[in-house]
Amino acid sequence: MNEFEDLLNSVSQVEPGDVVSAEVLTVDATQANVAISGTGVEGVLTLRELTNDRDADINDFVKVGEVLDVLVLRQVVGKDTDTVTYLVSKKRLEARKAWDKLVGREEEVVTVKGTRAVKGGLSVEFEGVRGFIPASMLDTRFVRNTERFVGQEFDAKIKEVDPKENRFILSRREVVEAATAAARAEVFSKLAVGDVVTGKVARITSFGAFIDLGGVDGLVHLTELSHERNVSPKSVVTVGEEIEVKVLDLNEEEGRVSLSLKATTPGPWDGVEQKLAKGDVVEGTVKRLTDFGAFVEVLPGIDGLVHVSQISHKRIENPKEALTVGQEVTVKVLDVNADAERVSLSIKALEERPAQEEGQKEEKRAARPRRPKRQEKRDFELPETQTGFSMADLFGDIEL
Repeated sequence: MNEFEDLLNSVSQVEPGDVVSAEVLTVDATQANVAISGTGVEGVLTLRELTNDRDADINDFVKVGEVLDVLVLRQVVGKDTDTVTYLVSKKRLEARKAWDKLVGREEEVVTVKGTRAVKGGLSVEFEGVRGFIPASMLDTRFVRNTERFVGQEFDAKIKEVDPKENRFILSRREVVEAATAAARAEVFSKLAVGDVVTGKVARITSFGAFIDLGGVDGLVHLTELSHERNVSPKSVVTVGEEIEVKVLDLNEEEGRVSLSLKATTPGPWDGVEQKLAKGDVVEGTVKRLTDFGAFVEVLPGIDGLVHVSQISHKRIENPKEALTVGQEVTVKVLDVNADAERVSLSIKALEERPAQEEGQKEEKRAARPRRPKRQEKRDFELPETQTGFSMADLFGDIEL
């Protein structure tokens, strides 16, 4: 038997789809030449058949003299020579083994790596198998930009495995939801109304700020951010800032936590009785005008009400007739109610009553002459036409 016949016999022992052992003979920039054990023929193992990373260094995957298990893909015959070689793959062999391992593992959570953002979702890799996570299954909220997951390793749940269709679908959202539910249950088990806890500002909206309490986001409503009125949430807190908040209400069923930032800081009404008392005359600034009066800031964070009837001795239909926002005024304190956080003020109490008005009031007080009561005319006399008679008319004078 000549060498050519020996070669043919050895080649007949190798078929596409076979799993063979191969020794690395040489390694260059893009491929490695291997000798298929027990056959006398060689194979080519390219970088692409080693890894999906096209920028990887082939020397990180194979070394000269190393023996590898590879999958035979197809036969390659030289154009100008009788040399017969085979294209082999280590990556696809690992993928085949991985597919075999995946069958029956639906609903299991595994660690995958994001490899590429593709239309409709994210391509991931798990033990040599390429999988797909739809954008709607990446997070609890729809993810438009999947690029941020490329290169990251994270847990995902296997949803569908079909080796014949090369179909491998996973969900990261379900893992996130499960982790959130567990964290939520733990947080609620430790929280109680009235507790003061530390959290991190997660996001800011027009109506308040959401605080991450370690698994549950609680809301600090706009009205609970500061003792000052009409403040912008962004002027009080910043995203990422750690703050102390007080728990106002808990609803585990709906997963809601109501928080307060201002309840953890001294308020302007604390000890107001020592700063302000009935009868005090103080300076203030008009902050707001309403149909029923004007709110005047008399101390930082404390606005008192000057009722429309207390603005002037003159009759005023609307406070805007006499006052403007920002105007400095002198007011007299009529009442202080710290519990209700109310202060009643008066401007007219510091002004003299106009003399003309005094005269007008005196005239109003003057008693008007009382109109005599109408007397009913009652006539008990009989009409002249009416006739009658008495006993004397019948019997005359009777002598006894």
